[in-house]
Amino acid sequence: MTVKSSRPTSPHLQIYKLPLTGIISISHRITGVMLSAGLVLVVALFYAVSQGADSYAAMQGLVGFWLIKLIYWGFIYALFFHLCHGVRHLVWDLGEGFETHKLHQYALIELAAAFVLTLTTWIFI
Repeated sequence: MTVKSSRPTSPHLQIYKLPLTGIISISHRITGVMLSAGLVLVVALFYAVSQGADSYAAMQGLVGFWLIKLIYWGFIYALFFHLCHGVRHLVWDLGEGFETHKLHQYALIELAAAFVLTLTTWIFI
């Protein structure tokens, strides 16, 4: 005999949709980890430069590969996204922007700003 409970069940991942602000918050943490891992590649680049022309030429050959370029631009976007979200936290520290409509609006602004900053960097590099 099965007893059916009248208690509501909590939402699970199949039916629960994260709001944009939740996705942005999780993405901020992920980009922080990506930036930390990406610094290892930056140190490897500096090390290759310090080892002389042959080592630098080998690194240049590796950096020219399309997958490495994609990772590089992902690193740049992660840097600007993390920066923009940090500015958003500074605004929050001032006690501003906690209204529901402002949270969503600022999330869209920081995504757009990170994208525009990445494109601007692309133009100059």
